[in-house]
Amino acid sequence: MNDRSKKPTSALELARKVLAIEAQAITGLMSRLDGRFLDAVGLILASRGRVVVSGVGKSGHIARKIASTLASTGTPAFFVHAAEAAHGDLGMITRDDIVLALSNSGQSDELLTIIPLIKRQGAKLIALTGNPESALAKEADVHLDAGVALEACPLNLAPTASTTAALALGDALAVALLDARGFDEHDFARAHPGGALGRKLLTHVSDVMRTDGAVPAVPDTASFFDALVEISRKGMGMTAVLGEGRRVVGIFTDGDLRRTLEGKPDIRSLRIREVMKPDPRTIAPHKLAAEAVELMDRHKINQLLVVAEDGKLVGALNMHDLFRAKVI
Repeated sequence: MNDRSKKPTSALELARKVLAIEAQAITGLMSRLDGRFLDAVGLILASRGRVVVSGVGKSGHIARKIASTLASTGTPAFFVHAAEAAHGDLGMITRDDIVLALSNSGQSDELLTIIPLIKRQGAKLIALTGNPESALAKEADVHLDAGVALEACPLNLAPTASTTAALALGDALAVALLDARGFDEHDFARAHPGGALGRKLLTHVSDVMRTDGAVPAVPDTASFFDALVEISRKGMGMTAVLGEGRRVVGIFTDGDLRRTLEGKPDIRSLRIREVMKPDPRTIAPHKLAAEAVELMDRHKINQLLVVAEDGKLVGALNMHDLFRAKVI
């Protein structure tokens, strides 16, 4: 076997070793979680300010991601680069804030330079390091130990397992805070209005329904032909049938049309009330659009009439409207 044929096997073996080392780095954190983690959670929950996450180098990249995760799960947070903090950005930090400082060695010069200034302002410090005996750990109000036995790098130099462990511990902190705050999927959607979950949870029927002249509707006294004209003109594949005071009394769809033509050879004198479907499925305008999707799926229908509490027609929607709104 030549050198070229050995390389893929060697790469796979190395990749598996990297994943095993990083997995061990995370599982090793579990046995070290103790009251200090609870202290960190309590410190943040009691704070009237924000969590300012800081670091440099690879720890800085992890710090930025942790700040983003905290902010999107109910804990106001932002990232400040430790080097930039020493050149003016320290003004972003107030006495009401909590500083979460990341450094695997715990000896980062950039962080140690600004720690006395942070302390002087009165802000609390949580240090997340791989060295409980480091200067940063000793200066912290709470220290979180993210130490690893070795890096996944074959040289044991490049931050690999240590950054994975720090990221996982940051996620654990964010999720613990999420749970303590009672943060739910609706809160998550409000923090992510541009995402698919935001569209599903924040879009209401009133946001996507057709209204006024775009809604097909005929009185229950209308002829069969009048109803056909309305269905054709409005292009929703149906028409609402209204009684006194614009209250919904029925619906007539394309499917009902086919069944009517099959069963009634003479339609010249037919009135719509004779062939409409009474008491149709309806939904209120304040309901979530996702609820409209569920209702249509459950009853295998393609259109819904939107009615107010008094039974009056206020709108209509179909599957195409929901697709356009990206609710489904």
